[in-house]
Amino acid sequence: MEPTCSTGSALAIGLGANLPSAAGGPCETLVAVRPRLESLLHIWAAEPCVLHWSPLVRSAPVGGPPGQPDYINAAVVVEVSRTPSHSAALELLHGLQQLELVFGRQRLEHWGPRSLDLDLLWWGDLTIEEPALQLPHPRWHQRAFVLAPLLAIERRSPFQAPRGYPPLTALMEATQERPPRPLLPQSHGWLAGSSATKDHQAN
Repeated sequence: MEPTCSTGSALAIGLGANLPSAAGGPCETLVAVRPRLESLLHIWAAEPCVLHWSPLVRSAPVGGPPGQPDYINAAVVVEVSRTPSHSAALELLHGLQQLELVFGRQRLEHWGPRSLDLDLLWWGDLTIEEPALQLPHPRWHQRAFVLAPLLAIERRSPFQAPRGYPPLTALMEATQERPPRPLLPQSHGWLAGSSATKDHQAN
């Protein structure tokens, strides 16, 4: 087992895609966005941080228009020492949305297909309720495509989700959604596990 995740102000981000981007198909998109996300988090945190990456999984669409292709999903739990705050969370949200735009994200219809989706799931026990951002994410604990990657991280590097929720295993058992299908290890060059951000600038 890898070291336990220090969760004083840990945050979690969900990744997903079911349309191609300039980087290629959804798998290639998530592989391409990963180093950019690491760089974004390093700059935002103003110091190196430790990232715990899930494997890639394939999941059926939930809601939205019919006939969508399957999604490729992943999650990352990030150890940061920055104190959770409303302004810092909005700053990170803006960075995530800009990164989505780099990979061609268009917000054309609710729960519609997308080339990249980056969702801030929680940051410690910070609570935000406003149109631009809700923390914790209001549906993170109900979605199998979020829970399955988080469970994969928890098995290697145990962490604490926001207070007030049942254990991840209980949440996964309670969901009515079809469990995501894991992709092959190291699929498309994606490596699950823990890594530290390095002192470099975003491209």
